[in-house]
Amino acid sequence: VQLVESGGDLVQAGGSLRLSCAASGFTFDDYAIGWFRQAPGKEREVVSCVSSSDRVTYYADSVKGRFTISSDNAKNTVYLQMKSLKPEDTAVYYCAAGVCHFTDYHRPDQSEFGAWGQGTQVTVSS
Repeated sequence: VQLVESGGDLVQAGGSLRLSCAASGFTFDDYAIGWFRQAPGKEREVVSCVSSSDRVTYYADSVKGRFTISSDNAKNTVYLQMKSLKPEDTAVYYCAAGVCHFTDYHRPDQSEFGAWGQGTQVTVSS
């Protein structure tokens, strides 16, 4: 099982980036893919995920309306389109395969995701 992130870069505030997560070694359709990020000195947090069954998507409140998750099953790849980037979006972004389960009161559980990628750095300058 392997997940490889790419697309991280240095960008000015207000700019855009598209991250990619290429998956291999497992049946892509059987698992949700999630995007997470960890800023220096902070805990890793869930950014977005897309469920494997019904393709329902989750977004953290901090990125709603700015980030869009999508998947290309033919390429076994999940994308995270990021727009209107802010300095506080600066972090290492990771993707992982697992279960994207959430409710109105509970965000997806990171412990339900495994097979993490190595991460890609996103830096947003002010």
